[in-house]
Amino acid sequence: MASEYLFDLDSIDLSAEMMDREAIARILPHRGEIAMLDSVIWHDDHHDFGLGVHHVHDDAWWCEGHIPGRPIMPGVLMVEVGAQLSCVLFYKRGKHDWFAGFTHIDKVRFRGQVVPGDDLYILCKAVRFQPRRFSTDIQGIVNGKIVFDGNVTGMAFPKMGSARTDAIEYARVNSIGIREARTVK
Repeated sequence: MASEYLFDLDSIDLSAEMMDREAIARILPHRGEIAMLDSVIWHDDHHDFGLGVHHVHDDAWWCEGHIPGRPIMPGVLMVEVGAQLSCVLFYKRGKHDWFAGFTHIDKVRFRGQVVPGDDLYILCKAVRFQPRRFSTDIQGIVNGKIVFDGNVTGMAFPKMGSARTDAIEYARVNSIGIREARTVK
């Protein structure tokens, strides 16, 4: 992967918010601690490019065990945040209410650490989009530096569509389903 950003951030207001956690919960089935995408800051009109953020808190569930005394965000969780942003773009672009799952994670390289107090900005760029399959390049940025990059590929699973629909319906009917997710500090 390149050592340059996937797209130019100069014209994007990093404090903006196109989608908050509640809006994301209406699209993604993730709940509780695994709902890691705190907001979508920006995406283009075609949903080919997107920027999201995960605020890393010192009380995150992994802090106690992932290097006691010096917590470091696990790389797999960094990729998960990127995967969630990729899914938001896929769902917003597609016309189906299918569950999207990941089939391939490739060329991931970790270039720096992410620690409590950091804001992990995720850049996402569509590489390929089809109605049932997608591939995106993702990057994580902290303090202006690329901390990881890679590619994720996913596909829609029509027979699992009800799992996504059920989670979203639960959140709609039971507002506790959305509030159970950690609030942004």
